[in-house]
Amino acid sequence: MTDSQAKPTPAAAYAALDARGYRSSALTRGPWHPEHQHAGPPIALVCRAVEQAAREHGLTHIARLTANLLRPVPIGDLIVEVMTDYVGRNAGHFSAHLMAGDKDVARFTALAQRESHCDLPDALEGHPLPMAPLAPEASPQAHFPFAGKHVGYADLVETRIARGTFWKGPCAVWFRMRHPLVEGEAPSAYQRVAVAADSGNGVSAILDYRRYIFVNSDLTINLLRRPVGEWICLDARTCLGSDGSGLAESALYDTHGFIGRATQSLAVRSRSS
Repeated sequence: MTDSQAKPTPAAAYAALDARGYRSSALTRGPWHPEHQHAGPPIALVCRAVEQAAREHGLTHIARLTANLLRPVPIGDLIVEVMTDYVGRNAGHFSAHLMAGDKDVARFTALAQRESHCDLPDALEGHPLPMAPLAPEASPQAHFPFAGKHVGYADLVETRIARGTFWKGPCAVWFRMRHPLVEGEAPSAYQRVAVAADSGNGVSAILDYRRYIFVNSDLTINLLRRPVGEWICLDARTCLGSDGSGLAESALYDTHGFIGRATQSLAVRSRSS
């Protein structure tokens, strides 16, 4: 019997303890170590806090979120702190810390913008913006290769293949969260993007994860508009250098079309070394 069969699935990725504190559930578990989180859920948790801070200034679009992943994020209690660095008329800059115990495990910067209607000329070059290769309802279901061994990230999200083959090079995958990020509330579209975007290096992997580690040390998400709906598509590819480094980059879509890009810097190592 697998771990995911033996234990009930938690209600959400996190339970709020107070205004800054959160308790992680097994749904956050990643593929690299059974006691470490996949980076998508904690990045989304910080995104949620940034959204709350930005809304206080009337800034409702998260245009950029950058996560610097300092250490593995343990499955345990976390603290999120957000600082307002500067707020102007149309944009605000924010920074954040994610802590486990007395240690910073990740640091963040974000740009939030004020949304306002703007009439654009017809027939702009490159517009209308492209759509994902296939709609989610036309895309077959797929499962992470690490699914089923333990309750974890693969249980948090539903995945469907829009193009390519899972973990075998360039690949487009739709993601939809099966469970809330924080217990008792629906995740925002920005949080849904953050949960998915950190998987670009996995869905487009060109190395066998059982023989190699290709962990990202950061994630930057740039969004040209507010995402819409529950489904987020990553059209991802991985490029590797000869010096143990690499880059995963993903074009991001919702069901209305292209919304932005995500990039991850990779550290590549053989598991035998």
